[in-house]
Amino acid sequence: MKIGAAMFFTDYSMAPGELAVALEERGFDSLWAPEHSHIPLARSAAYPGGGALPREYYEVMDPFVTLTAAAAATKTLLVGTGICLVVQRDPIQTAKAVATIDHVSGGRFLFGVGNGWNQDEIENHGTVFATRHKLARERIEAMKAIWTEAQPSYAGEFVNFTPMETGPKPLQKPHPPIIVGGAFPWGAKRAVRYGNGWMPHRVRKHYADVGTLIPQFRQLVADAGRRDEELPITIWGVKEDRDALLVDRDLGVQRVVLSLASAKRDEILPQLDRWAALIRAVA
Repeated sequence: MKIGAAMFFTDYSMAPGELAVALEERGFDSLWAPEHSHIPLARSAAYPGGGALPREYYEVMDPFVTLTAAAAATKTLLVGTGICLVVQRDPIQTAKAVATIDHVSGGRFLFGVGNGWNQDEIENHGTVFATRHKLARERIEAMKAIWTEAQPSYAGEFVNFTPMETGPKPLQKPHPPIIVGGAFPWGAKRAVRYGNGWMPHRVRKHYADVGTLIPQFRQLVADAGRRDEELPITIWGVKEDRDALLVDRDLGVQRVVLSLASAKRDEILPQLDRWAALIRAVA
């Protein structure tokens, strides 16, 4: 099992290149960067983590820029969006950004995607919150066409474009893995339908541990005629707990991701040093 780390990069956190080097040196497999374009000051949507929305949500940097800096500073570390809000992005431009970072990183990009919880933020982008799941699917399908076809086109309810030519095509073939974030069962079902992996959080209000739902997820995979190896599981929100990590490993989880505070190296590096020992224990 592999271990990755995520950070909301801000102007008061470690720099992405600095953190990436520290992770690579300690045996982490991946670095993940989240996305929020902005936070409306009047919000009807409650923060899923409970309580006040953390400040870094307002100030997080663009993930494609920060991950490019991280990739440029490293040689083997994977870099991933955790998650990219595709319902807030133009699919033609996003397809080019994904293909570009895949080339710049030497084929080390992981395209983590999600459909978002912040209704107010999403609607500021002109997206209808109630239909965002279908919009996300169409945009991902359209991007797949752009990445894999010489003259792609797409005709859907929300996404439409006539035949075009655009490059580059991604370095990874047919495209970087699309790792779908979201809770069980709906996020899991979306992953099975159009993803190359499922990325849930460890705990959600309607379940105490997503690990207990892995057999049900694998049944969804089988029912769809897909194989477990086509849909590896990445679990977010893990704790510094060797026994719990070994349970995940034995369940066949491919990767777990540690969430780091938006802080400087004097706070972060001691944590990474402790995790380096855990990485050796569960490898």
